[in-house]
Amino acid sequence: MYQRQVQIYKGIDNVLEFRLLNADQKAVDTQGYTPKFLAFDENKNLVIEHDGVVLDDGSTATRGLFTVTVTENDLLNLKQQYLSYTVYLIDNAGEKVISYTDTHFGNDGVIKLSAEAFPGAKASKQLQSFTKTDTDTDDYVSEAINAEPGINGNEALHTAVIYSDGYVGDVYVEGTLENQITDYTQWAQLAEIVFDGSETEPTPVNFNGVLSYLRFKTSDTPTDKITKILIRN
Repeated sequence: MYQRQVQIYKGIDNVLEFRLLNADQKAVDTQGYTPKFLAFDENKNLVIEHDGVVLDDGSTATRGLFTVTVTENDLLNLKQQYLSYTVYLIDNAGEKVISYTDTHFGNDGVIKLSAEAFPGAKASKQLQSFTKTDTDTDDYVSEAINAEPGINGNEALHTAVIYSDGYVGDVYVEGTLENQITDYTQWAQLAEIVFDGSETEPTPVNFNGVLSYLRFKTSDTPTDKITKILIRN
């Protein structure tokens, strides 16, 4: 094989086709071999490992051919970057046979992983810190996060997921239209979620609104009972 930069895309299954050649540029019979494909991230961590599918049926057209499918799920948690890859073969006796990507016996190629065709969902924002509002109540509030009004239309949908562990009480979603957060900011209640402490799965909540900032308020101490809140605007 000769080294070429391969491009793959997040959001779809990518089928890579390889042809094994000898030093004279003649296709090599791959029947009886199992191709192995390994890909490594920028930190040299193994992130993808697959067996190839041999297409070689003995004919001239297919000699040396095999494919490797890099699935959408393989790439789900990988950012856009350059990956390195290695291909080797295993024969019927279980012996490994290395392949080379150039005439200098290099054995690694380059893959550009792109997120441009299918960017996917934005990363969620995470809230974990709560502050008691005053000494006379049991109310706690999270830090305020930007609700990104510039990217939302009039029916802006926001989704949050609350991870709780034995929390008993209410959680309120609050929003404001003010451009800056101060001690005097006016907050409006957008949604209320009631917890009885028996929840074993994260609790979702959806709400709409073109807002400047969002925060979450609890009616009881959330310490060690609300582990985190994820929100996506």
